[in-house]
Formats: sequence, C-alpha cells, structure tokens
Amino acid sequence: MYDYYLGGKDNYEIDREAAERIIGQSPDILDSARANRAFLLRAVRTVVASGIRQIIDIGTGIPTSPNTHEVAREIAPDTRVVYIDNDPIVAAHADAKLTSTPGTHFALADTRGPAEILAHPAVRDNIDFTEPVALLLVAVLHFVSDAEDPAGIIATLTEPMASASHLVISHGTLDFHGPDEVADEVYRKSTAELSLRRHAEILPFFDGFTLLEPGLVRAPLWRPDGPPPEAGALGHVGIYGGVGRKD
Repeated sequence: MYDYYLGGKDNYEIDREAAERIIGQSPDILDSARANRAFLLRAVRTVVASGIRQIIDIGTGIPTSPNTHEVAREIAPDTRVVYIDNDPIVAAHADAKLTSTPGTHFALADTRGPAEILAHPAVRDNIDFTEPVALLLVAVLHFVSDAEDPAGIIATLTEPMASASHLVISHGTLDFHGPDEVADEVYRKSTAELSLRRHAEILPFFDGFTLLEPGLVRAPLWRPDGPPPEAGALGHVGIYGGVGRKD
C-alpha cells in the first residue's frame, strides 16, 4: 500500500484496492506517505553526513527507489545497510532490488522480536556495534501495539549501539485529524493493526537520545530542503518525524 501511495509499481491488486478505500476516505494519506518518504531521505542524508557508515532499516516494505542505501551512498559509498522486514514478499523484492548491491543485506525478521533481529546473521555479520550505527524505524512503530511494548523493543535494539549512534523515527498520529474508521478497518484485516499515537506518546521513544533540531515535529518541518512550509500548507499530514543522537 505504501509503495502504491508513493506512485510505485511494486504492489498488488489487493494492496491497490485497500489503498484506494483509504484514499477515498482520507485523501491526505497520499501527502502523509510522501512526506514520510521525504523525511526518510533527509534523515538518512543527515546521519551519513554526520559520519554514520552503517544503517539498520527496520520495516523496509517493498523497495521504492530511491532506497536508503542509494541515498546514503551518494554521500559515502562505503555505507553498509541491513534491511529488515517480516513479509516474505518484501524479501523476494529485496533479493532483486536491494541485496544485489554490495554492502546491502536483508533479514526476514519482525520488529516485535528485537533480540532475534540483533542475533540474525545479516545484522551480526555486517554491523559493528562498537562503532556508531543509525537505526531507522520509519513508519513502523504505529504497527506495534502498546501491549507489544514498543518502548521495550526500542530499548533492546538500541542498548548495544555505541555512543554517537542515531535513532530515526517517524510515526503516524491523529493529532491533526479525527479517528479514521475506514483506515482502522482496512488495517485490522491486514498483517498488523494501526496504533496511531499522540506527540506525548511518541516522544519517550527517544529516551537516552538527544533530539537533533528541530526535535520531534511534523515530517515536512524536519529540516526541509527548502523554506519550511507554512502551517496552512501542511493540511492533515499526520506523520511526526525525529532523529536522536545517543548520549
């Protein structure tokens, strides 16, 4: 569905049907998806420019170019990237589009199993936790329920990370519009339910990290490439984004 929102071609009929149902009810989902993607690209450029040369990107989804490794390598060609997703279909696409590039790897694993992610050979053999690493959780934590302890998942994933490592999070929110019953219904029938959270609920995910300026803000406002958009131009973009540096 995310690939479809971005105008990609790597999606399936069932994805398109579900996405169109949400678009019909909430056309701003397209703006949110594109704002999220643009935030990802800016965040990757920022962490690589700071010296990061290894990235773990969890919740990859079907790859839609430009991908994390493509953006990172524009700045530092030696950057290593491990992509992680729990969908076998994504794994099939990753074989064709991601891991054919030297220095990129893929692990079929679930965000809800952080210890298993850290122990996976793709991570264990390619990420040196004695050196700074960037952990990307972009548009993935809103698929983790409170009962599944997202804060605990982050703590497990970030505990072995060296000082000066970075944590990149974007997260859907209802702070700017009311509950979307259609979206809730569609996601209940998919692989994961949707847990949209308020700003005050997302901010603690950065515990142990110092937020880079401008903090946890709506995605288009996080270090935009041009002049910051006016508040009225943001519409109902319902995505927060932030990047933290490990103390």
